[in-house]
Amino acid sequence: MPMTAQDVIAVLGPIDETKITEIIATGATPADLAEAWAWINNDEALINEGRPLPSGKVAELCALLDEPDEDAGLA
Repeated sequence: MPMTAQDVIAVLGPIDETKITEIIATGATPADLAEAWAWINNDEALINEGRPLPSGKVAELCALLDEPDEDAGLA
């Protein structure tokens, strides 16, 4: 089942529409997004649990989520 904008917002909270579109375009599932978000926010704990490093769609989402916002710091 394809991910919707509501799925993205449910996991990440309010974010830029462009980022939502990029995330949906990966073809990942909401579960993939939740796992990627967990890796971005708490990778040390997941590594300590012995979890394998992200791969496939989860790794692609991690890369997208870890990109600095283009507007960040511009005031």
